[in-house]
Amino acid sequence: MQPIGAHMSISGGLALAFGRGEAVGCTAMQIFTKNASQWRAKPISDEEAQAFRDAWQASPIGPVIAHDTYLINLAATDPENWAKSKAAFADELQRCALLGVTGLVMHPGNHLGAGDEAGIARIVEAFQEILTDAPPEVTILVENTAGQGTALGWSFEHLAAILEPLPKERFGICFDTCHALAAGYDLTSAAGYDQVMVDFDRLVGVERIHAFHVNDSKKGLASRVDRHEQLGDGALGLDGLRCLMQDERFKNVPKILETPKGDDDQADIRNIGVLRELAGEV
Repeated sequence: MQPIGAHMSISGGLALAFGRGEAVGCTAMQIFTKNASQWRAKPISDEEAQAFRDAWQASPIGPVIAHDTYLINLAATDPENWAKSKAAFADELQRCALLGVTGLVMHPGNHLGAGDEAGIARIVEAFQEILTDAPPEVTILVENTAGQGTALGWSFEHLAAILEPLPKERFGICFDTCHALAAGYDLTSAAGYDQVMVDFDRLVGVERIHAFHVNDSKKGLASRVDRHEQLGDGALGLDGLRCLMQDERFKNVPKILETPKGDDDQADIRNIGVLRELAGEV
């Protein structure tokens, strides 16, 4: 079975995410390692880290990735915010290492009026500083964005420009299907999916994709609006997602839902079932 799952809550303790993931049928999972709306968090104790690792070892869930806090902006123009963002991201990497999580997803950042080129240069500089003390076992997964506001990383050219100066073994891509559609990449058909992947491979390389966020989109192609929808209920639809789920190149790449969860995570159960059906596993 493919590694398929959802972003699961860590409420009450990091290790509790596994039980929640198992209850909805996850064979892969994404978590926050802290409150995603706060800069600081209590350090992870040795006991918490061991409980997480023990729960993981006892679980049928395979790959686990983490997502950083939404406050971080490595393209920030304000020196104080840039410094806070770098420190917070460095801390996120250390938290992942403590838990044994080897992939940390992040949004590249917002240039805030400085322009694409300046923003990308700021991100690259931040990464180069952070890497000096970063745990080498944690891969940074740069996520493509919808391009809302001054967000960077919405175009494959942006992603290529960010990754090119950085050590290849330390970075990968998390490919979000909703964001790609909103940014103007047509994943609504088999032909569209094939062309998008040809373009991505030419500019970035499909081998750099270490994870997928599999989301439908409330808004249409090139809307530049980041709003996730239940699978099959949005502007993306299921035809392109079927191609993704049956693409042998990505068979072992984790595919994570970030769709609305519904009551008692019932929507996760439904959406994981949809992905398994599209993959031909049921």
